[in-house]
Amino acid sequence: MDSLDSAVVLIPLLAVLAPLAARAIGPWLRVPIVVFELFLGILIGPSVLGWTGPSPVVDLLSEFGLAMLFFVAGTEIEFSGLRGRTGRRAVLGWIISLVLGVTIGFVVAPGLGAIVIGIALASTALGTLLPILRDAGELRTPFGKAVGAIGAVGEFGPLVAISILLGTHKPGVSTIVLGAFILITAGAIWYAVKVPQGALHRFVNATLHTSGQFAVRIVMLILTGLVALSIALQLDMLLGAFAAGIIWRLLMRDADPADREAVESKVEAVAFGFLVPLFFIYTGVTFDLASLLADPILLAAVPAVLVVLLIVRGLPSLLAAPEGADGKTRTAVMLLGATGLPIIVAVTSIGVDEHLISSAVGSVLVGAGMLSVLLFPLIGMSLRGDPVSRPADVADDEF
Repeated sequence: MDSLDSAVVLIPLLAVLAPLAARAIGPWLRVPIVVFELFLGILIGPSVLGWTGPSPVVDLLSEFGLAMLFFVAGTEIEFSGLRGRTGRRAVLGWIISLVLGVTIGFVVAPGLGAIVIGIALASTALGTLLPILRDAGELRTPFGKAVGAIGAVGEFGPLVAISILLGTHKPGVSTIVLGAFILITAGAIWYAVKVPQGALHRFVNATLHTSGQFAVRIVMLILTGLVALSIALQLDMLLGAFAAGIIWRLLMRDADPADREAVESKVEAVAFGFLVPLFFIYTGVTFDLASLLADPILLAAVPAVLVVLLIVRGLPSLLAAPEGADGKTRTAVMLLGATGLPIIVAVTSIGVDEHLISSAVGSVLVGAGMLSVLLFPLIGMSLRGDPVSRPADVADDEF
């Protein structure tokens, strides 16, 4: 069985095994499913068992998975959480993170390479954290809203920075192109908010349980349309995916709650039941663990960069922690704020392809990002404890 065939068979198999493994150890330790997906991918990849390797087919599907991850992140954005104290502090924290990250980047790589490193260090994996918060029942708590605000800024901010600073255009032209994209997206948002969507909602309801599945089809149309627009404008495709999620949420905001929940369930089934696991497992498969193991200096650099992530991204995230939160909650906010992988994978790929950073630096950054996903949510959510015994958070109106 060649690498293409083995990847097509083995990766879906691992996608099934990951939640089973998470459930098996759940009574003793709450480990996010993404941890098992990454670990199993590394296990069957060239660096360990060598059962499979890079596959053009799975690589394409993993790109769709990454896009779906950012689409779902867009649908989960709580705009109320981005206003007031939490939103302002989340933005301020990200700006501090970016400045710190770029400053450290200049020590490692000159010029635009420092921008690549700075963006990687200033990112937060909102798409990765949302399923964890959802499974823990934290999405609507003040803690979950704070993490959501930190993640939204830590995911959208890097996308804008990538589009302006690392696009194929010069920064001035990139700003104009990004402005054009924002205008188009703003027009779509205006339509979603101002134009009555009753006809759309009725048709969604009429096809919810038929082969028509209009809601899922229009989600895919909006997603592919904005991703294609991003690519055509030579912006990062994830910017389009993120914007598509926001637009879809606004289109459905006044729909019947039961219909809205049914559509969300179907979209999440496509995302987290198929495409997103492919992205994380394939990230593990293609991770060059052998190179890190072969060079003690590079291997030692991975945990060092993990600590840098805590300092550069985690500490500034504390600015947006719930007011009056106890030490464990604040530590959990810091850990989740420092969790990053999708943006790190995306920006380091650009950096290596454009020869802005070396492949060794890229591997170390991705390795640290993988460790952050493996460790930080696990420790952070363990600190939060059981919902029944957990101390009460501050009231929602303080946000």
